[in-house]
Amino acid sequence: MSDADAGLSLIVDDVHVKYRTYGGRRRTADSGPPTRRSRLAQHVGAVDSVHAVRGVSFTAEHGESIGLIGHNGSGKSTLLRAIAGAVPTAGGAVYTSGTASLLGVSGALMKNLSGERNVTLGALALGLTPAQVDEQRDEIIEFAGIGEFADLPMKAYSSGMSARLRFAISTAARPDILMIDEALATGDAAFKKRSQQRIDEIREHAGTVLLVSHSMSTIRRSCDRALWMDHGRLLQDGPVDEVVDSYLESQA
Repeated sequence: MSDADAGLSLIVDDVHVKYRTYGGRRRTADSGPPTRRSRLAQHVGAVDSVHAVRGVSFTAEHGESIGLIGHNGSGKSTLLRAIAGAVPTAGGAVYTSGTASLLGVSGALMKNLSGERNVTLGALALGLTPAQVDEQRDEIIEFAGIGEFADLPMKAYSSGMSARLRFAISTAARPDILMIDEALATGDAAFKKRSQQRIDEIREHAGTVLLVSHSMSTIRRSCDRALWMDHGRLLQDGPVDEVVDSYLESQA
């Protein structure tokens, strides 16, 4: 980054993401009446290319909290994964300053290991030292609210418990860029309050937060800016209330 970009934590430059899907291709209109063979053929070996993100560009500054909104399939989660490097881009580039952590409710932990063991491995993967892990382990478990379940394998956890533990682990290292995919939609009011406080702490330390959520109240409460995506394209980027209002009006 240049000196002019010194205050930026993230640059997304004309990013495109494409992926392939297999099976389920529809028959064409002129393919004649369906037969058993033709019905089978339309599902076996069919490959379609999906252009999930189409030329998205934006920048984020240190300390910003940005909400990504849009209907299902608009490309929000795919964009987060591209920023995190979890999926390859078909075009464009992503530049980040500092460490980045992607938290998704669908993200997998090692289900055969205990919650406490997952805390250790997850925190080490985020860059904490063994001493730091020992110091923070109890706090992470307490924050997640898993209590006596900490010694049980993750496969015994409910989806809510797993999501809370993922959030607690992902934010333990106070990443420079925290990307959250619907995590705050899971949990009771007390956990949502703790999650919001943790996000505020990250922002106070000049961290950047990107939040994907279908809850407009969560976006308004947690973010000061919003990006509205539709069919892979960025339709609007601006103050959170302005963008959310525009999005809700389009749904009326």
